[in-house]
Amino acid sequence: AMRSPPEPEILPDAAALPRRRYRLWRWLAGWGWYLGLRVALTAFVLVVLFALFNPPTTLTIIQNAREYPIQDREWTRLDDIAPVMARSVVAAEDANFCLHWGFDMAEIRRVVASGQQGGASTISQQTVKNVYLWQGRSWLRKAAEALMTPVVEAVWTKRRILEVYLNVAEFGPGVFGVDAAAQYHFGTTPDRLTASQAARLAAVLPAPKTRGTGKGSRRSRAIADGAATIAADGRDVCFR
Repeated sequence: AMRSPPEPEILPDAAALPRRRYRLWRWLAGWGWYLGLRVALTAFVLVVLFALFNPPTTLTIIQNAREYPIQDREWTRLDDIAPVMARSVVAAEDANFCLHWGFDMAEIRRVVASGQQGGASTISQQTVKNVYLWQGRSWLRKAAEALMTPVVEAVWTKRRILEVYLNVAEFGPGVFGVDAAAQYHFGTTPDRLTASQAARLAAVLPAPKTRGTGKGSRRSRAIADGAATIAADGRDVCFR
């Protein structure tokens, strides 16, 4: 019996592979857009939500609870916090708080020119990080912070940003918020903090685990002077 001739080898269409790659990339781009849009929408909803309601806790507090006992804390309205405490924190962390839209460009340029690592983070950025994100220096966190900060600035008032910051900032191991800080460090309430006490509390920022509230530190004296200057030149106008 005669063998039938072998069937000719079918070569793949040279144009098929680019088409498949294009379809794959289009599928990935579609899913990326889908997920990105929903993440952005969720973030916006959370920004609006916490403009109206107080965040019950933060990821930072939850993480610290594994290492330190968390001091009792109660939410304190900005009207119930000594004005000098608000001015002291602004003097310590973000003297131009009332003048920028979330990023202090002049301070960023100064830090870049000096070659320092960090140091230009505003209270608005720190509030976004503390409330919505996590600690650390990853590019992902910095990118999310950069995207969310202008949204928070647009939706919240400056008073709201400062109030939230004062209620979630860490003032010592396991000491979160100005209510817990005033009680833990000085046995008092936020509305009764003196200028010296306010400056000493602000002096522990942004390294609350390594800095204390000891009397007469150079940093606390500089903060007290800065708080007085802010009151005199009107840079506290947005949160009075």
